[in-house]
Amino acid sequence: MKNVVVVGSQWGDEGKGKIVDWLSSEADVVVRFQGGHNAGHTLVIDGVTYKLRLLPSGIVRKNKVSIIGNGVVVDPWALLDEIKEIKSKGVDVNENNLILSESANLILPFHREMDEIREDAAGKAKIGTTRRGIGPAYEDKVGRRSIRVMDLISEKNLDHRLETVLMHHNAIRKGLGKDIFNKDKLKKDLIDIAPKILKYSKPVWKIVNDFIGQGKKILFEGAQGILLDVDHGTYPFVTSSNTVASSAATGSGCGPGTINYVLGITKAYTTRVGEGPFPTELKDKIGDELGTRGKEFGTVTSRKRRCGWFDGVLVRQTIKISGVNGIALTKLDVLDNLNEIKMCVAYELNGNKLDYLPAAVDDQLKVKPIYKVFKGWKQSTKGTKKFKDLPENARKYISELEKFIETKVSSISTSPERNDTILIEDPFNI
Repeated sequence: MKNVVVVGSQWGDEGKGKIVDWLSSEADVVVRFQGGHNAGHTLVIDGVTYKLRLLPSGIVRKNKVSIIGNGVVVDPWALLDEIKEIKSKGVDVNENNLILSESANLILPFHREMDEIREDAAGKAKIGTTRRGIGPAYEDKVGRRSIRVMDLISEKNLDHRLETVLMHHNAIRKGLGKDIFNKDKLKKDLIDIAPKILKYSKPVWKIVNDFIGQGKKILFEGAQGILLDVDHGTYPFVTSSNTVASSAATGSGCGPGTINYVLGITKAYTTRVGEGPFPTELKDKIGDELGTRGKEFGTVTSRKRRCGWFDGVLVRQTIKISGVNGIALTKLDVLDNLNEIKMCVAYELNGNKLDYLPAAVDDQLKVKPIYKVFKGWKQSTKGTKKFKDLPENARKYISELEKFIETKVSSISTSPERNDTILIEDPFNI
């Protein structure tokens, strides 16, 4: 196996940072292929904490190449701030170890403002975005009016592109009673920042395919989770990109046949940030305990996450949609103190039993979980490194989970520490 894709199998926040850090130590190249700076990974290496938003996880390791693919939307000021921050911690970032796709689309100030304007106007119908301009930037991309990295090369071209995109945005702003956005200041700011961005700009599709031809180990790093996919998630309470594994090919410019293994990061319970359906959500003491023990606050936004029991129906569904070969089960130790643990194995909707989550949001909000109940193990699993050393009831829970989702458990995380992992199958060495 040479090329591995990492995706979240739930609504994001599954603990991808730790797993990606472990895999990036084996990889030669780490590619970020979708999303923006609304999703983050927290890495702890030699006692130093790195909170990454746009930069791929390989950036904190020597002799690795980190690539931001064409599928990512990039706030250029946020990227430069993150580079500055990471450099202040002793990390070397240069044109050789960081490559930015010349085709990547830019998030600009009017995107952030539009995100805020629409969320505030939506009232109770708000989606719960991070207000960082991700959605409006993707809208401009598919509307063919976006500013891309390559557009920073020519002042004349940049002026024309800004005219086009602001014609659209200012019409909406006027309709909502907002001031029109001034092109001239933004153009000047982009011209000023252009050299700092363009020095990282290269044809990523060519570089990625060259690395594949050289037999390099490539880790494709996804953001968020499959249930936030714009096509396959709990629409409209989703992100604006495709978060499934196949986007690794589209978002970096390589063929789907170059992907050898898909690893789905899966939390031993379920969490969600923001609005939207959540069938197994717990609004009680157990939900609060999961949030407290799991430290369920967002890396980027610090927003409190909603917590609930493991939803096996949803995970089985996302595994099939994304072609997951194995899961990395995280945060098992958060369940250590519970008397009993529940797993959703079906839904009830209008008197009917369902083995999948229906597509209509009204139905998603009405489904009732049907649970299978397991005895808790009531002892610490923290730091356990061998499956046989786990408590018997923990082993039973994992075995039943694996059987139900119809996919092997390839590793089990028993604490936030990188070495506290039960490794069953290494995706890079199968």
